[in-house]
Amino acid sequence: MNRPYCGNRNAGILLLMGIVTTLGGCATTGKAPDQAVTSKVDPYESFNRKMFVFNDGVDGYVAAPIANAYKWITPQFMQTGVSNFFNNLKNVNVVINDVLQAKFAQSAEDTGRLAINSTVGLGGLFDVAKHVGLEQNMEDFDQTLAVWGVPQGPYLVLPLLGPSTGRGVSGGILDSAANPINYISTPVQLLAMINERANAEGALKFIDEAALDPYVFTRESFLQWRNNLATDGKSEATSDVDDFDDALLNTDNGEASTPGLSSVGDTNPYSFSSAAQSFDSTAKSFEQAGLKAEQLARERR
Repeated sequence: MNRPYCGNRNAGILLLMGIVTTLGGCATTGKAPDQAVTSKVDPYESFNRKMFVFNDGVDGYVAAPIANAYKWITPQFMQTGVSNFFNNLKNVNVVINDVLQAKFAQSAEDTGRLAINSTVGLGGLFDVAKHVGLEQNMEDFDQTLAVWGVPQGPYLVLPLLGPSTGRGVSGGILDSAANPINYISTPVQLLAMINERANAEGALKFIDEAALDPYVFTRESFLQWRNNLATDGKSEATSDVDDFDDALLNTDNGEASTPGLSSVGDTNPYSFSSAAQSFDSTAKSFEQAGLKAEQLARERR
């Protein structure tokens, strides 16, 4: 399906790869609450939250400073070229999974994209293919296994690697084997990892600022994103974030409700942007309530 490739989850053998990776959410942000509520898709939440905090600490002290330094010293046009180069290499993996999923028409387009960018685009430094209507697709072995009927399995937060699932772990191993980046010299692999982390900076800041519980927000967004990819956008899913959104709407209507946990696969459609707006609106509501409380305290004095 036509979606930007987000996050390099598949080269987990190297330490730094896990540190700087993210969609799909590989680096984590924020501190997790002390209390964890177990959901069906997250039976190991207690362990996962500990790994979430650990990964966040490593990201904050190691990956983020390196990525920020890279962005500071590297001109934007060079960053774009580096991203294009590595995205072009990933198209080898995309084409393989196109075929395995019997998407033969898409595999022809992705092969053409790879050929054009590798030649006219000077090894992928320039994304020439998009100007002739060949957009970047994202296919990986996790999606292929899903098409073959392999169940998703439990949600997992892997040390240094970030969010995944039981199926995603197996898919990641196969992705790593099929990714040409892993057969290039170590300096190039390190550059690929730093580039991934630098590209994820905006999304990580968004989660940190918008989410009341970054762990839940990351988990639900990741699962929704992977489910959407596996079904080519045809899935109708809901998440914990919907419950927070419903609770906010009920509060606005004068009804009190407590948000609960739901799992991927329910029938209500989920929008990442609307969920983010919900979190942001809730945060602003708390802020306004705090200001009013301060004003009332001053008036009483």
